[in-house]
Amino acid sequence: MYGAGNIGRGFIGELFFRWGFQTVFIDINNKIVKALNQRHEYPVTLLSAENEQTVIVRNCFAIEANHEAAVCGQIASADIMAVSVGVRALSAVMNTLAKAIHQRRLNNAPPLNILICENLLHARDYLRKLILAQLNEEDVKYFNHNIGLIETSIGRMIPAQTPEMQQRDPLQIYAESYYKLPVDKDAFKGAVPDYPYLEAYSTFEFYVLRKMLIHNMGHGAAAYLGYIKEYQYIWEAIGDPSVFQTVKNAMMESAEALCKVYQMDLVALQAYIDDLLERFANRQLGDTIARVGRDQCRKLGENERFFRAARLCEEQGVDNTSILKSIQAALMFQENGRHLTLPQLRQMADIVVMREAMC
Repeated sequence: MYGAGNIGRGFIGELFFRWGFQTVFIDINNKIVKALNQRHEYPVTLLSAENEQTVIVRNCFAIEANHEAAVCGQIASADIMAVSVGVRALSAVMNTLAKAIHQRRLNNAPPLNILICENLLHARDYLRKLILAQLNEEDVKYFNHNIGLIETSIGRMIPAQTPEMQQRDPLQIYAESYYKLPVDKDAFKGAVPDYPYLEAYSTFEFYVLRKMLIHNMGHGAAAYLGYIKEYQYIWEAIGDPSVFQTVKNAMMESAEALCKVYQMDLVALQAYIDDLLERFANRQLGDTIARVGRDQCRKLGENERFFRAARLCEEQGVDNTSILKSIQAALMFQENGRHLTLPQLRQMADIVVMREAMC
């Protein structure tokens, strides 16, 4: 598991444990690495609206990311792998991954499927380009036949771990009790594994966009609309009838447009939206508007959740009024007391749609 952060420990690491694997975490955080190697386990507290339950994830250890030889050795012998380091750090870890792939070829190792757990559109193409640039001709042949780059859609919500939580236990993770992991069925090398909670789909682009344009967009809309009402938590915002209705309408606008493009069942997406709204209302998570709303310059990007959803609705002849209201609220959001600058606004989004949002 490349990355021992919230997704690495708080979701994929737990799944690996449930699937019966020993998990090797690779991370740059010396404190986390040291604690994992001392204890070989860590707690994940699952929070639902009714109760909380702590799962102890066992049979794990960690390696510092800068110990390249040790990292390559573990990847070279792995049965399955996942990456969750953040988009900006991906290029830094691909050099090590390419060396590990070279080592797997020399060892005549069996296929390795790598779950890409990053919030990035076309993640497989991006990683493939980074890796291939560092492989020789023989390694490329091995890569094409034996390395599966599997896009995923991470749905589990994991709030920021507060300093107080980290001080009590640096390995403790709090997360919602949600386990489904949609993956790209067509990208696997070899048979698709039959693991609990792993949901393999073809036409995976639909599921990636479902996450971005319904889940991520709706979550962000709740934050930005809640910010205007001066709420602190997402559950407070979604508990406001006017915010709830606008968020739901925005999510339904995206859903209708997606159904038109991919010929999917709108009733199924309505159920997906109802489930998300119930999960957003989970006050046990303590998820803050500041956390969900941060980095709005990226989230208001031209091909990101809000503007892409608004544009898709326009293309499919679907009303996008509630999405545009959410964009308008996002433009008023202050991160660390600062508004976005006009140059940022011009660079990040389609100016025509923005004018409509600001009317």
